[in-house]
Amino acid sequence: MARADRQAAVAEIVDSFNGAAGAVLTEYRGLTVKQLQDLRRSLGANANYAVVKNTLAKIAATEVGIEGFDDLLTGPTAIAFIQGDVVEAAKGLRDFAKANPTLVIKGGVLDGKPLDASEVAKLADLESREVLMGKLAGAMLASLSQAVYLLNAPLAQAARLAGALQAKAEQDPSILAGGAGAPAAAEEAPAAADAEAEVPADETATAASDEGEATEA
Repeated sequence: MARADRQAAVAEIVDSFNGAAGAVLTEYRGLTVKQLQDLRRSLGANANYAVVKNTLAKIAATEVGIEGFDDLLTGPTAIAFIQGDVVEAAKGLRDFAKANPTLVIKGGVLDGKPLDASEVAKLADLESREVLMGKLAGAMLASLSQAVYLLNAPLAQAARLAGALQAKAEQDPSILAGGAGAPAAAEEAPAAADAEAEVPADETATAASDEGEATEA
C-alpha cells in the first residue's frame, strides 16, 4: 500500500473512532460475502461494520488514545463502529454470532475504555435505550399522577367544606352576619337611647317641679 493510501486509510479509521459512541472488534473468518451483508443490514443505522487491517487499526487506535487493542487485533478483523444505540448494536452482533458461530466477538471500546468479550456480552444483555426511556416515562407519569392526586385532594376537601357552609347559610342566613341573635342586641341599644332623647321638654319640667314639692313636704 502506498504511503498516501496508508495515511488516508488510517485517517478514515480515526474518523470512525472519533465519530462513534463505541466500537466492537470481531473476527469474521469463515463468513461469506452474503453473511457480511446480512450482518451490516441487521445492524442498520446503529453501527457501520468495516473490515480493517490490523496494523492500520493499531495506528488509528493509538492516535485517538485507545489502549489495550493490540491483543485484540489478530486474525481477520472487522470493527463495528457504533453511531446509534450501543446496547442495540451489541445485541445485534451477539444474536448474529449465535446464528453464525464463525463470527467471533473479541472485545470493544466504550467511552474510550477497552472492553473484553465478556463485557461486550454483558452490554448486550442490558435493556435498550428505548426500553429504558419507556420505563422512565412510565415512572414519571406515575409520579405525576400521584402529584396531581395530592394536589387535588385538598381542593376537593375545600370544595366539600364550602358546600357544607353554603347549605348551612341557606338554612340560617344570620351565620353570614356573625351569628344568630347578635345583630338584634346591637339594634336595641340605639333604640333605647333614641327614646330618652325624644322625651318632651314640658314633661321634664313637670317632673322637676313635682320633685321639688316632694322635698319641701
